[in-house]
Amino acid sequence: MSTLIWREHTVLRPNKDNDNGFTLLEVLIAIVILTVGLLGMASLTVGIINGNKFSNDLSKATVLAQDKMEDIRRVGYTGVSDETKAELPTPDNEYKREVIVTPHSPGTNMKSISVKIHWGGASKEEHDVQIETILAQ
Repeated sequence: MSTLIWREHTVLRPNKDNDNGFTLLEVLIAIVILTVGLLGMASLTVGIINGNKFSNDLSKATVLAQDKMEDIRRVGYTGVSDETKAELPTPDNEYKREVIVTPHSPGTNMKSISVKIHWGGASKEEHDVQIETILAQ
């Protein structure tokens, strides 16, 4: 007679209590959250760069206006005259200066002087800076 030996076969099954990885759904959700955060930071960075450019342009225009006002004070009451919008010698010729002289304002033997610097234009929004003073004789 032959002897039958029964052996138990063990089947390897994943242990549900020991999950060490991430599911595909968890990875996709993490990627979506990361993408939304990075896009928000990108738009914030663009806004900061545009704000810095505007601040730089405003500073340049203010310095150009102050320089012209100092020249006007140096030539004095009789040497000042009107000036139409003229391009200033800047690297990109972006700035234009306008000087307006109003005689006998606010009183006799007085002149109101206004120096206005414009920048921007056709492709960009136009901006300006204006400085005013009064010269007396």
